[in-house]
Amino acid sequence: MMMTSKTIDLLRNELPVEQESLFLSGDVKTGLVLVDVVNGFCTVGSGNLPDGQISEMVDESVRLARVFCEKKWPVFAFLDTHYPDVPEPPYPPHCISGTDESNLVPELQWLENETNVTLRRKDCIDGFLGSVEKDGSNVFVNWVKSNQIKNVLVLGICTDVCVLDFVCSTLSARNRGFLAPLEDVIVYSRGCATYDFPVHVAKNIKDALPHPQ
Repeated sequence: MMMTSKTIDLLRNELPVEQESLFLSGDVKTGLVLVDVVNGFCTVGSGNLPDGQISEMVDESVRLARVFCEKKWPVFAFLDTHYPDVPEPPYPPHCISGTDESNLVPELQWLENETNVTLRRKDCIDGFLGSVEKDGSNVFVNWVKSNQIKNVLVLGICTDVCVLDFVCSTLSARNRGFLAPLEDVIVYSRGCATYDFPVHVAKNIKDALPHPQ
């Protein structure tokens, strides 16, 4: 807890980060974005990132997804999915297409039958880029525009990798006017998780990338 507090204080001092409460209502059109809440990252024992934060992240994902689906508010879920012959350095093979690792965690599989939910399999870190189709259209951009979304609420894994990259790209697109009527991108901190891969462990594994939490 002390380390978390120091990290937040550092961010507040160095970056334009604000932490505050959020009240959801039907007055402002809000869309929920779930980033990679799949077995490969979230299911302890069958994935790559078992961590104490993950259970809370999954619980919060389920809780918010049920609220949005009950109200028929728009939901967009990214599913990290890769092909064996297309590596994603510096990360080892993960969430391979056709395996259970690339599927939603059991607690969220019901989303596949919800009419207000858009599922998108992506084969790259950044979901915004992973939403680009062969014809140049963007599934995420079309989702925002067709639903006339003003706020997107983002949660998932990993906080500082796929969540961060998606949020930064979305903010850049919004700032350039590509995502009207989108106004705000909000990251729900309790609904995010990352992993711990200390330097002393990584240095003993060939080509491993340290990630000290």
